[in-house]
Amino acid sequence: MGERLRRLDKKLLLFTLIGVFVGIVLFAGTAGTMKATDSGEFCSSCHIMGTVYETFANSNHAALSCNDCHAPTDSTVSKIAFKAKAGMGHMYMNTIGASKIPDVLHATADSKDVINQNCISCHEPSLQNVQHDVKDSCVDCHRQVPHSKGDFRPAEWFEPKEFFFVEPGRK
Repeated sequence: MGERLRRLDKKLLLFTLIGVFVGIVLFAGTAGTMKATDSGEFCSSCHIMGTVYETFANSNHAALSCNDCHAPTDSTVSKIAFKAKAGMGHMYMNTIGASKIPDVLHATADSKDVINQNCISCHEPSLQNVQHDVKDSCVDCHRQVPHSKGDFRPAEWFEPKEFFFVEPGRK
């Protein structure tokens, strides 16, 4: 009985180690996949997103990932579900439904809600300083941010900051 129990313990340990290893690989793969599919490079891999990516890359929001704005950020579960649904729609439109792709892309109602919530989430501190009671959502007034054909950054944005160091005791 003791020998049999020892063999069972070794099998259990082996299966546990394999399970932990598989879990780590799946988690790392999922986290890596999530990060990769959030990137502008991934999104712009579809030819219809080329201009959208170019304008985004030249905007004030260029340091963000596409899904910082275009996917829910409240939980990983809601983000995965949203990305899965949107991804299926994108795959359909870029393959079977390619003839139905409009010349100008517009966010769906679900996307508009997510984008608006993410705008508010990031810009909430500054919203207290400006009255925003005229429109229903941020996109109503800020539709072109950050995907306009123009650049919202002033020329000073590209100039390095000058810092002056005054030695202690000198004026």
